[in-house]
Amino acid sequence: MQTENAAGASHPLRWFPEFLEFGKRRFRTQGRVLGACIAVGIVAGFGGVLFSLVGQVITQYTLEGVAGYHAAGPAGEVRFHWLPEVHVSFSPWLLLLIPPIGGLLSGFLVFRYAPEAEGHGTDAAIAAYHQGRGYIRPRVPMIKLISSALSIGTGGSGGREGPIAQIGAGFGSLLGSFLRFKPAERRILLAAGMGAGIAAIFRAPLAGTLFAAEILYFSPEFESEVILPTGLASVVSYCTFGAITFGLGGVTDPWRPLFNTPTNLTFVSAWELIPYLLLAVWVALLSMIYVRTFYGITHLFHVLRMPRMLKPALGAFLTGVVALVLFFAFDQSHKVLAVLAYGYGALQEGLSNETSLAAGILLAIALGKIVTTSLTIGSGGSGGVFGPSMVIGGCGGGALGVVLHDIWPALAPHPGTFVILGMAGFFAAAGKTPFSTLIIVSEMTGDYRLLLPALWVCTISFLLSDEQPLYRSQLESKSQSPAHHGSFVRAVLAGQTVASLMETDAEIPSLHPSDTMTVILERFDASTYPALPVVDAEQRLQGVIALEEIHLALQAANAGALLIAADLMRPLDRALRLDDRLDHAMELFVRYDLLVLPVTEDSGGRKLIGLVRRHDVAKIYLNKLHGEREEAKGADSMRSIPG
Repeated sequence: MQTENAAGASHPLRWFPEFLEFGKRRFRTQGRVLGACIAVGIVAGFGGVLFSLVGQVITQYTLEGVAGYHAAGPAGEVRFHWLPEVHVSFSPWLLLLIPPIGGLLSGFLVFRYAPEAEGHGTDAAIAAYHQGRGYIRPRVPMIKLISSALSIGTGGSGGREGPIAQIGAGFGSLLGSFLRFKPAERRILLAAGMGAGIAAIFRAPLAGTLFAAEILYFSPEFESEVILPTGLASVVSYCTFGAITFGLGGVTDPWRPLFNTPTNLTFVSAWELIPYLLLAVWVALLSMIYVRTFYGITHLFHVLRMPRMLKPALGAFLTGVVALVLFFAFDQSHKVLAVLAYGYGALQEGLSNETSLAAGILLAIALGKIVTTSLTIGSGGSGGVFGPSMVIGGCGGGALGVVLHDIWPALAPHPGTFVILGMAGFFAAAGKTPFSTLIIVSEMTGDYRLLLPALWVCTISFLLSDEQPLYRSQLESKSQSPAHHGSFVRAVLAGQTVASLMETDAEIPSLHPSDTMTVILERFDASTYPALPVVDAEQRLQGVIALEEIHLALQAANAGALLIAADLMRPLDRALRLDDRLDHAMELFVRYDLLVLPVTEDSGGRKLIGLVRRHDVAKIYLNKLHGEREEAKGADSMRSIPG
């Protein structure tokens, strides 16, 4: 018989209906979220195109059309060639005028209409995930897009991932609210939008997926529940961005990587891990300088006594000052002006002409970019911090590669590899995202030949970095996130049942459906419970009356003479049972909004056998949690005792 049953279970005629039933169950629980993620991906792709177009228009008619500064970009950069170009001679002193105008307009938009759009948008999205129940005001993404395009397009130092991530996250939040999703589902859409924005703008769908799951914490912890939805949204946004930019003539090949890399940048010997170890130490140190400079300057602007909307203009002016100082310090070299705007041209130069750039210029760009990014965004300007991190890490790593190449060519035969690995290791340390950064750099360069040394550099730089994250809204672990407090309560309470704390009085205080208000008041007065069960003649549970119902009933005139217990009781479709776990009991307390719940027989007869107080369940949770912490402290103290 067992053989026949096994054979019958594997028969296609029985397998297919079971498969359909499984598919229906999965669709009911996940289908609407995954379907919404497709819409989020489409909007994130459109948002990436819109930001690229608006940013190019502003750049073309300010930095290029007025100051005559044409910034170099990566080989795969989106550039809409049908826009009319304006050619004027370069006037370096105008770099002191144009950035402040952009900063002034950006500051006015942000502080007048959406103050939460200040600074780098990814941090705001992280805060909304943990603290804001996945909610972002609908106006924020559009304000972020325009203000960032104004700030960066006029020369301010920032990245495009912040506004794009906030566009995707904002639409995910808006769609979740419109569809009346639960906060947990809205958080998933927010994270999916954030990852989809990264996938589109950097042409890195896998990295965008991992980024959304990893960026939420500064420890090696992933938000696993967002990976699949974000993966779906990232693929859609990547394809949407590529198809639209190709259709608008922005790129000739929408699927090519952002940067071109020489074919000779490979990993050929385990001995190369030695100079790459030096690189990991160097970029970890550089990342700590970056984070401290960024938040130090941010603090100075916060305490500065002047109108908030004028501060971004001051930061942009000082950014122009730094650029001019470097320009004249390096014999009017246009290359050091990569400290303005995106600065990706310096990375492409370091990859394509790896031995032609001097180490001094690369180091000046890295350190200058730290200062200009801190001034632009720390003053309240709008933009991302990931893009500048790529420039700082890539140029800083390239500078080390050139120095090692000049000292001992065999030790670092290709300084271009230090540019790629510097980008990866620097943000792994600064952003606390070693794995997604490893992938995003590989996808941006289209080069996976350096995957092994990139893993080496990212891991070491992350381990060497301190606990000062670039994104202040990151948390250490899920246990600290309000988004997961409910799951941790369940985990602590799941090991005990209702039977462990049920109060079984000799006579359980209860009411009968026909009891008058006078009897009800007397029974409550004689009891210490804030709610009493209503039972029939055979002690079968009919409902529960809470003190709130009594209070409301007494507000009406002559209530005592008219109302009985049957009128006031609250029916319960599910009472507690002895074998119910305490985490399930807490869910029922929340569902019925009661401080006391009745316990009935397990047989389903609904015969009342006891009462359980909500505060007793909470006491069990606190005691157990306190005990675990004391055990952990004891274990730590034992480990600290020598020998």
